[in-house]
Amino acid sequence: MAEPDYIEDDNPELIKPQKLINPVKISRNHQDLHRELLMNQKRGLAPQNKPELQRVMEKRKRDQVIKQQKEEEAQKKKSDLEIELLKRQQKLEQLELEKQKIQEEQENAPEFVKVKGNLRRTGQEVAEVQDS
Repeated sequence: MAEPDYIEDDNPELIKPQKLINPVKISRNHQDLHRELLMNQKRGLAPQNKPELQRVMEKRKRDQVIKQQKEEEAQKKKSDLEIELLKRQQKLEQLELEKQKIQEEQENAPEFVKVKGNLRRTGQEVAEVQDS
């Protein structure tokens, strides 16, 4: 980089440029902090660079994984009786859902479909009574 012309001249009329003072670097707090960071770097201690949100999210994720592992262990430790009871409970819930769906379909059906179904049932009942 080329040197400016005014530096070479010893002209007393010109004001020679001086380096500006950075008030942050001169402050005692900044110097202490910089010294502490250098010492930590030499020791191999890295400062916490992660933002708070990222730390919280990582902690939540770790907690969730631990919770999931505990649940899996609890599932493995369940006795045969508990497993059988859970299966039966799931079957009952499925049956209830199917009944509700059928009921909703019947409620949403048009009037003539309902009447037709009633006629079939009464016709079947009459046929059964006559057979017996």
